[in-house]
Amino acid sequence: MAECKPMMPNLEGEENVIAATQHIVRVLGTSKNLTEEMRKILEDLDNQLSTMVLTAENKEREVSDFEKEFSAIQGKIRKWESDESMIWDSGVDAAAEYLQAIHEAQNLSERLGGLSVKEDGEDNKLLQQVHSVLQTAMARLEEELTHILAQNKQSFEPEHMSFRSHEEEINYEDSFASVEDDPSEDSLRRDSSSKNPEDYIIDLVDPVVISHLNRIVNTMFNSGFDQECCQAYINTRRDALDECLYLLEVEKLSIEEVLRTEWSNLIVRIKKWNRAMKIFLRVYLASEKQLCDQIFGEFESAKQTCFVEISKSPMFQLLTFGEAIAIGPRQPEKLFLILDMYEILSDLLPDVDALFVEEAGSTVRFECREVLKRLGDSVRGTVSEFENAVGSNVSTNPFAGGGIHHLTKYVMNYIKALTGYSGTLNLLFLEVTDEDDTISLMPNTLPAVDEKEYEGETANFSASPMAYHLRSVTSVLESNLDVKSKLYRDVALQQFFLMNNIYYMVQKVKGPELRPLFGNDWIKQHNGKFQQYAMNYERATWNSVLSLLKEEGMCTPGSHSVSKKVLKERFKSFNLAFEEAYRSQTAWLIPDIQLREDLRISVSLKVIQAYRTFMGRHEGTLDSRSTEKYIKYNAEDLESFILDLFEGSPRSLPNSRRR
Repeated sequence: MAECKPMMPNLEGEENVIAATQHIVRVLGTSKNLTEEMRKILEDLDNQLSTMVLTAENKEREVSDFEKEFSAIQGKIRKWESDESMIWDSGVDAAAEYLQAIHEAQNLSERLGGLSVKEDGEDNKLLQQVHSVLQTAMARLEEELTHILAQNKQSFEPEHMSFRSHEEEINYEDSFASVEDDPSEDSLRRDSSSKNPEDYIIDLVDPVVISHLNRIVNTMFNSGFDQECCQAYINTRRDALDECLYLLEVEKLSIEEVLRTEWSNLIVRIKKWNRAMKIFLRVYLASEKQLCDQIFGEFESAKQTCFVEISKSPMFQLLTFGEAIAIGPRQPEKLFLILDMYEILSDLLPDVDALFVEEAGSTVRFECREVLKRLGDSVRGTVSEFENAVGSNVSTNPFAGGGIHHLTKYVMNYIKALTGYSGTLNLLFLEVTDEDDTISLMPNTLPAVDEKEYEGETANFSASPMAYHLRSVTSVLESNLDVKSKLYRDVALQQFFLMNNIYYMVQKVKGPELRPLFGNDWIKQHNGKFQQYAMNYERATWNSVLSLLKEEGMCTPGSHSVSKKVLKERFKSFNLAFEEAYRSQTAWLIPDIQLREDLRISVSLKVIQAYRTFMGRHEGTLDSRSTEKYIKYNAEDLESFILDLFEGSPRSLPNSRRR
């Protein structure tokens, strides 16, 4: 092979290396001493080098084209950086052009990424520039997303929600000493129909912009900016949910702040909580969930993650209040509101489960059940405390007039109001112990308690857990009333007081709410009790009065004739005894009109019959002057006087009303 010394150009880079190699191959190919095989090898090598040169030239031209394409894309995206207006506010065409530019940038990035680029090559620099422009565009899309959500937020007006509520019909501040008669008991009745409010979904964002938001989300997700997109959405909608709680008048209070708040002030807050829970879950969060579904479309994981992150904090705020109420002091006046909270949260559990699904929502589902359990514990503890309070209620002075004690009214109206919660109370009192020896409070998982129907005298009382507790409370009440009756010095007034209160209890139990829980046997037994107390009262009061109208001891010794002196003393003593009974017992009170009338009739029959018989036998024994002096009243007078008894207004008889 002949030696040759060609002039080597000053080559740099890959292209120069290829050119130098081609020069060498061509020089070698001029040698006449090459075999066919060697010549073939050199020709193949020359062809490969030519292909490499052509590829490099094409790549150079392609990069040049990419740069021109990028320049156009960059112009479309960068021009909005100096424009203070929002893209979507400028019209659909402007938004479409911007999204198209982003799509082109994404496509360019993918094509550049498909090249075998070097770290210091022009193509790599171009790729980095494309990424920079995409980041700028994504930041702008975040702003647009936030702006569209904020500017197109629909007004939320909870005051127009048609949720009915019974809480306002209950006097939650009644205490043993403050309950009056039947008008206030009616206020304790529950509107059970309020448990089924109408639930509906509203548009939280103007439906017109949903498609715009959806395109922004799709663009950001396809560009790999899904986390930034979700965070921008979460931040914006979280503020909207905070505003919702503000409109629902839900204050952000810690457990310690709730526990320090006076009960009278908590009543209003609890009522607001009850209403807020229903509206927030069934209207607002259901609507928020729909909004997430519409905007994030096919991105299932993002939909649930965004929804939970948005709603978790306000849900915990509401649940924190419920927990604080549940762990607070257990006082009887709190029971109805706590029952309302329990029932509302229990009713909302299916909504919670439907909204907070899978692992993302597990914390909220768990906390709801924990708060529900604590509320259930509070209900049971408060019922127990109520029974203890009934038994420990102490009086230092006898109840004026022997009427119906405030404690009796409070207890009977209280337990009557509890019948509106019979399903919940039976569930909570029916203790189901699991392996960990804890009470299962999951709603709708326990067998229903059969409340027996009541027809006629053969009906039996309910064997439900609630019935057992209520009958226990009335037994404690009876024992307390017996102790209170001992405060009266007058034995007749003791029996009168017990008669009044037991009769009141019987009348309450006869009603449709309590009769199924106590049964006819209880009513029959206590009818006998109050009748026995009435009889004991009559004996203690009137037997001594009527004994003065008996014949024993009136005859003169050794004779069958009545001594006028004794007769005069009898009339005089009877007058004094009757007047004393009249003076004291007009101050006694029987609130029930029927009982008052029945007892007057019973007393009148006994007194008037005995008085007429006595008068018929002895009125002629006295002369007219003595009759006028000692027989002050005729039977009609006494009958009229007896009609004045038990009105609660003390009176005194005149010296004489004889006509």
